[in-house]
Amino acid sequence: MIRARSPLSGSAAEPRAEAGLTSAEAAERLARFGPNELAPPRRFAALRELLRYLANPLVVVLLLASSVSAAFGQVVSSIVIALMLVLSVALNFTQAYRSQRAAARLRERVSQVATVRRDGAVREIPAREVVPGDVVQLSAGDLVPADGRLLAAKDLFLNEGALTGESLPTEKQAGAADAAGAVFHGTSVVSGVGAAVVVATGPRTEFGRVAARLNARPPDTEFERGTRRFGFLILQVVLFLVLFVFFVNALLHRDPLESFLFAVALAVGLTPELLPMIVSVTLASGAVRMAKRKVIVKRLAAIENFGSMDVLCSDKTGTLTLGEITVDRHVSLRGENDETVIRLAALNSAYKTGLRTPMDDAILRHEHPDVARYRGVDEVPFDFQRRRVSVVVEGEGQRLLIAKGAPESMLPVCASAALDGGVKAMDAGVRAEADRLFRELSSYGYRVLAVASRAVEPRAAYTVADEEGLTLIGFAAFLDPPHEGVGETLAALREDGVVVKILTGDNELVTRKICDQVGSPAGEIVLGDAIDQMTDPALAAVAERTTVFARVSPVQKNRIVQALRTHGHVVGCVGDGINDAPALRSADVGISVQNAVDVAKDAADIILLEKRLSVLHDGVVEGRRSFGNIMKYVLMGTSSNFGNMLSMAAASVVLPFLPMLPLQILLNNFLYDLSQVTIPSDRVDRSYLVKPRRWNVAFIRRFMLILGPVSSLYDFATFAIMRFVFHADQALFRTGWFVESLATQTLVIFVIRTAGRPWSSAPSPALAWGVGASAAVGALLPYTPLAPWLGFEPPPALFFGFLVGMVVTYLALVEVIKAWFYRRYPV
Repeated sequence: MIRARSPLSGSAAEPRAEAGLTSAEAAERLARFGPNELAPPRRFAALRELLRYLANPLVVVLLLASSVSAAFGQVVSSIVIALMLVLSVALNFTQAYRSQRAAARLRERVSQVATVRRDGAVREIPAREVVPGDVVQLSAGDLVPADGRLLAAKDLFLNEGALTGESLPTEKQAGAADAAGAVFHGTSVVSGVGAAVVVATGPRTEFGRVAARLNARPPDTEFERGTRRFGFLILQVVLFLVLFVFFVNALLHRDPLESFLFAVALAVGLTPELLPMIVSVTLASGAVRMAKRKVIVKRLAAIENFGSMDVLCSDKTGTLTLGEITVDRHVSLRGENDETVIRLAALNSAYKTGLRTPMDDAILRHEHPDVARYRGVDEVPFDFQRRRVSVVVEGEGQRLLIAKGAPESMLPVCASAALDGGVKAMDAGVRAEADRLFRELSSYGYRVLAVASRAVEPRAAYTVADEEGLTLIGFAAFLDPPHEGVGETLAALREDGVVVKILTGDNELVTRKICDQVGSPAGEIVLGDAIDQMTDPALAAVAERTTVFARVSPVQKNRIVQALRTHGHVVGCVGDGINDAPALRSADVGISVQNAVDVAKDAADIILLEKRLSVLHDGVVEGRRSFGNIMKYVLMGTSSNFGNMLSMAAASVVLPFLPMLPLQILLNNFLYDLSQVTIPSDRVDRSYLVKPRRWNVAFIRRFMLILGPVSSLYDFATFAIMRFVFHADQALFRTGWFVESLATQTLVIFVIRTAGRPWSSAPSPALAWGVGASAAVGALLPYTPLAPWLGFEPPPALFFGFLVGMVVTYLALVEVIKAWFYRRYPV
């Protein structure tokens, strides 16, 4: 466990820190200390990215092969290998770097902000612009933007788990010694309010020093785990074929250098080296499309996880409902309209300084008596244990403590109730009347807050202990109507294999009413108290069959998400409050909204500019579309590459010469890869979008082993034609096979890209042009001045007649086998 140290010494804050900075001072300090980022802006980012591509093991092997060729006098081979290497790396780098920049621009739209005092006024600025000497205002839900010394604090509790490992909130006090009087970057405000002068930013913060030492890698996502499993599959195949070919050629006493280069070329041909670029471009393209639909992706891999998601955990407010809360009733315990209820509720909302909720906004928008006749004195901030907030106000000759909160937590601290123009003790009868009215309002779909008060004696500060002996005044009832069309969206998600589970802090009555209104009956509702009595295995079983959980705390939400994940589900979680942050971090896909508290946005992978379930459904479809295009490249690359390399391995054993020169294999592979660059623009079958998708390495292996040898059969037919029909020498033999293998390998994309009939699913124009161009270049190369350099010679005209026939029959046979395959192994 790391102990947080106090940042009180070595401060850049001056004695007049409480006043904040001027804009000029802030600009000077930003230039001196740099932006408030844990990792400073990386210089030469493009160059670093390029060097990362050059460090790829395959690239290193090819550089070695080129150097060895030059050393042994094969200058032409050396130049051609180097040229194709440069073109391949440039293609990868350009596409991926552009995609990353596009994703970065999207992330900047939802960057963290901080509330500071500048030029004598309170304003919001990007957190990266906070500098030493700034005075930051802190309230519940905020992420602390930098290390600082507290100037003021009221019931301020911080979650410092990210820094210390402690699970319980830590109380902070202004003027306290050591860490108790300090706040630290990366921690979050659980409750209360405060102000602190910044003393350290960016890598100079305690969190920055810890991050620099640990550099912790986040847990692998489902997509990353699948990619790694696929990588192991390719590695196994490459090692087997390459070692087999190299040792067979060695036993046949062939030229060692040529055998080495041939084996290296086979390895390159078998490896889907464009996969990282295809993944980056596909996901970035998906992120751009989602941004147009008001969904901002912070982490690209989350798009694919969206497509894999089969359970979505969501709060009720703002997803099932509009989130546009209005006060519809404010009633006494007799259910009659009572202006005292709205007056006291408005005083509480107006003078609380902590986290403002939509219900506070609704109260202050509603018509209410003027609150300016009172002044705020003190506050006991909201927390999730008490589920209420109290303010102390003074006016009209008295000092009042006014509390409002969840009726379940308010009624136990009330000793009396305002009833029939007087005040009566909270006996069993009055308590039953209050309970009855609360349940009645809830059953109508109202969200209900209880309002209570009592007179207090003047003193310097008030605490939770003063929330006793209150007089219950009545209830404020809020309407939050369902989203129009939310029922259809829930049905669409169910149809597409995503189960929506509601996790709400509201009571079960209002939750059941809302679920009925949107056409999604709640069934059995499990309450938070019951969850506390369950073991983790028991909760996993309950979570599997339950769709609605009510009165749940942040810890309980988190346990539900974790329980679902242990059962093998890919879980998405929607949340916008402090109470949602733990569950957002635990989910495979954390989803928040633009106006959420900082700690929720920081925990999320995806930010919604509008909180609507229909937007989430669009994201699910986009995730599956992106994954579908990635799988096209994988299936086409592994099957056709495996078939071609299998043919080369077999031919190298039976032929008295290498069936294709190493540089010809590399050129073939490069032209094939070039034809695949536009896959991210391709259309995806509707049938592929209707259920969650995950990496299935067993499926890929079967596809490769069944479809790949079909390509080899046509390669062997080409060998026979070139040897026995055209009596080809080495150069003509290699030319014929180069043209045939490239044509079949590229054109088969039109068959494999869809699980259905290719004529009923048109490819994107970019993909069609790219594939056609690559095949045409391969056919024309033997007639260009480059042919002698590449070891080609023009084939006779009759060869192209054979070529057309082979391509047509090959595509037809692949279509037949593909149709059988998908019937036998449905996706």
